[in-house]
Amino acid sequence: MKNWQRLKKDQNFKQKLLVREQVIDAMRLFFKTRNYHEVETPLLVAKPGAEPYLNLFETSLGTLDGQNKTAFLLTSPEYAMKKLLVADLGNIFQICKSFRNVESLGGTHNPEFTILEWYHVGINYFDLMSEFEEMMLAICSHLGVEASQFSYQGRLYDLAKPYLRFSIAELFERYVGLNKDQLLSLEALREQAQKRNYELHSLEKLTDDLAWEELYNQLFLNEIEPKLAEFNQPVFVYDYPAPQAALARKKSDDPRFAERFEVYLAGMELGNAFGELTDALEQEKRLLADLEMRSVLGKKSQPIDDDFIEALQEGLPETSGIAVGVDRLVMLFADTDSIDETLFFPASEIFADL
Repeated sequence: MKNWQRLKKDQNFKQKLLVREQVIDAMRLFFKTRNYHEVETPLLVAKPGAEPYLNLFETSLGTLDGQNKTAFLLTSPEYAMKKLLVADLGNIFQICKSFRNVESLGGTHNPEFTILEWYHVGINYFDLMSEFEEMMLAICSHLGVEASQFSYQGRLYDLAKPYLRFSIAELFERYVGLNKDQLLSLEALREQAQKRNYELHSLEKLTDDLAWEELYNQLFLNEIEPKLAEFNQPVFVYDYPAPQAALARKKSDDPRFAERFEVYLAGMELGNAFGELTDALEQEKRLLADLEMRSVLGKKSQPIDDDFIEALQEGLPETSGIAVGVDRLVMLFADTDSIDETLFFPASEIFADL
């Protein structure tokens, strides 16, 4: 039975699906009462992001004069929103769809997903952590949920602030046995992976930079991420190594690391945030390096968004921003372990018979 059919017959399931509406209402109210502008940016673009590991949905835009222009569905509205920051729009947020291809269906993933992205001008990324905490409390209040006694999948969590905060270096030292310097060493990561009997043959074909990244990701996903699920509070993980910086600026006191954090609860990553990079030249270099890495990984490359670089040249204000997975927040408040039970039409149903 598909969700739209079950919806009519199962009132409990209906209420679970309607949690999405309540969560989005709460988020929108939170930002509106703080004088944020709600914006809407394109989802169909000619030049998408350059993230090395993401797979894009590619299509074509036909014109009446017979042209076919390559087009992509966005993985994030980040570039366009930053252009609006350059235009001096101030604090902004957006609730929209985003798209990622070649990912699992069901569980915590859907190829078409809802994202909340917001940017706060003039604050640092630690202040943004506090703002995320306030938003979670606002959602709890709107839904009539006791934040300090939040129940999810039979377990109690404390959503009252402050949340736990650990740097990446602290987590690698605690759970992998590597200090800050060793964390950045390919040989140290390789040694730890060998001790844990990881399959390492695939690394032989990779450059040192890609091999480091692959080992880093394996150790984080296998040795650290499961440990984060053991805490009964949300956890902020911050100060990622510079190769993981993406669009975050490097730390002024230790440029080997970047002003980036992610937030986890109940084993799920809920959001990814940056102290935003404002240097146009450095950003262009990073995007070109990302495109080169996409080529090495066998993924299709595309031109960088030169309009985004031009915007940074005009001057992006000091800003911190975050992208939050709305569907996963809905999973928490609907008390379900499947993203399919938060969607009227999950992709796993739409494409089941194809």
